[in-house]
This record gives sequence, C-alpha cells and structure tokens, in this order.
Amino acid sequence: MDKFSWKQTIKINILMLQSVGLWPKGNEIYKRNIYALYAVISTIVIMGGHNFFQVMNVFFVYNNLEALAGTIFITVTDVLASVKMYFFIQNVGVLKELMITLNSRLFQPKNFNQVELVRPDLNSWRFMYITFWIMTGTTVLIWSIFPFLDNSVKAKRLPFAAWYPYSTKMSPFYEITYLYQVIGIWYLTVANINMDTMIAGLMMYVGTQCDILCDNLRNLDRLTQAELGTNCTINQKIIECVMHHRLLVRFANNCNRFFSMIVLGQFFTSTVVIALTMFQLTLVDPLSSASFSHMTYVTAITAQLFLYCWFGNEVEIKVREFCL
Repeated sequence: MDKFSWKQTIKINILMLQSVGLWPKGNEIYKRNIYALYAVISTIVIMGGHNFFQVMNVFFVYNNLEALAGTIFITVTDVLASVKMYFFIQNVGVLKELMITLNSRLFQPKNFNQVELVRPDLNSWRFMYITFWIMTGTTVLIWSIFPFLDNSVKAKRLPFAAWYPYSTKMSPFYEITYLYQVIGIWYLTVANINMDTMIAGLMMYVGTQCDILCDNLRNLDRLTQAELGTNCTINQKIIECVMHHRLLVRFANNCNRFFSMIVLGQFFTSTVVIALTMFQLTLVDPLSSASFSHMTYVTAITAQLFLYCWFGNEVEIKVREFCL
C-alpha cells in the first residue's frame, strides 16, 4: 500500500503555527533568514509587547482587588502563552525530530485494516481541534468587539486593560492601540490553540502506534504465513515488533521531554484563571454581555484542559491494553 502520511492530519495545525512564526519550513530549525526575523517580530513585538503593557497595568491597580482580578484573569493566560512559546521554540528541534520519526517505516500502517483502526483517533483529534477553535475563537471575538457591545467605545475604552506611555483617549492613538491589541490577542490565540492541539496530536499519535503495534502482535502468525513466499520468518517479524516498540518508547519519551513543562504550567495557570473568572462572574449582571464573555472564557479554558486529559487518558488506556 502507499505510504501513509501522518502529518496530513495535523497539516492545518502546522500551517497555523507557521503563520505566527513558530514553525520553520520543512525539517529545519530557526536560521538567520526572513522567517526568523518574522518570528522575532511576531513573538516579541506583537505578542510580547501586548503582554508587557498588560503586565505593567497590574502595578497600577494592585491596590484595588476588583480591578486587579479584572486585569489579571486574562493577563495570566496571555503571559503563560508567551512562556509556552519560549519552551516551544527552545524544543522545536526535538519536535522536528518527532515529525521525522512519525514518518519512519516502522510507524507505517501495514495494511488498510490498520489504517481503519487508527482513523477514529485521527478523526477525534480533528473534531477536538475544530471544537476548541470555535470555543476559543468565540471568546476572543467577543473580547475584540466588547467596547462596541457595551457602547464603551464612545469613551475610548480598549478591549484589554493595559498601560501605555501615552494617552489612549486621543485619536489616532486610540485607534492604533485598539488595532494593536486586537492583532496581539489573535496572534496569541492562534499560537496558544495550535501549541495545545499539537501536544494533543502527539499524544494521539502515541496511542495510534500502540494500536498498530498491538495489531501486529495479534496477527503475527497470519502476517508471517502471508509473507512466507518472500522469505519472511517469524523471527524477523518479532524483531521488527521489538524495534517498533523501542522506537515508540523513544518517541513517547521525547514527547514528554518536549511538553512536560508546558503541561505543568498550563494546569497550574488554568486553575488560577478559572477561579479568578468565577470571581469576576459574581461582580457582573448574570444577563450582561460581560457575563456571557466570562462564561465563554471559562468554557474555553475547561476545553483546553480537557484536551490534555482526554488524549493523555487514551494513551494510558492503550498502554494498559498493550501490557495485558
């Protein structure tokens, strides 16, 4: 059968990461070229600058609990996204090696039955990707247009509370700053969503390889009988399964090396953010646009945690089945 492309499933994920400067072309890492310059502008000037001005605002409102909670529940998520980007860029070489391993001969499905065996997991990842995008995109869209929804745009209110070394109440500074905040938050959103779904995708791939390896072992005798005419012996098949297992273990260990710190930071921060957002909900009218915005935010953060839990649990289940 033709070579199966594992990367085809996460193609949109890779394209999105490329769009925000987090994925150099091909199997390369960052080099001194135009894309590296774009990555610097994207991560430092656009996303880093957006976070910097929000963090600076915290020092001006820390004495006011309500204002502090209203500022920090979004700022914490944005700052975490920058930290995740740091670890992502630092380990992009490891990630590129994982992509090469993924397309190796041992990781290939041996027949169409194995393709059908892993297809539900691939479709599950696609469904999660689209669902997560809808939830998070809805939240960020509401944030982007919130001054128009509550009519505070007339008072020159920005989508996000931030400090700037100039007055944002004057034109054209207000319009320029508004556009900068919207561009910054959408860049952060694209980066955050696609880093999370990439990690979920890696866990999904570990699970599919467990399925393929188990299927190879279950059908060891049948496969050998079908290939006796090509001088394929039972020993050769067993050796290939052992090599597949060793490569899979190395792949899983490299995955953990890549995203362990990211996942730790995500769980800690998401817990804090959910608590702060629930506190914000107690301060607004339950039927207001602000309440709806907070609810969509909590839903998106919960879905973010669900991604890690779901695909991580799937790997645990398949590893147990493999051991049995």
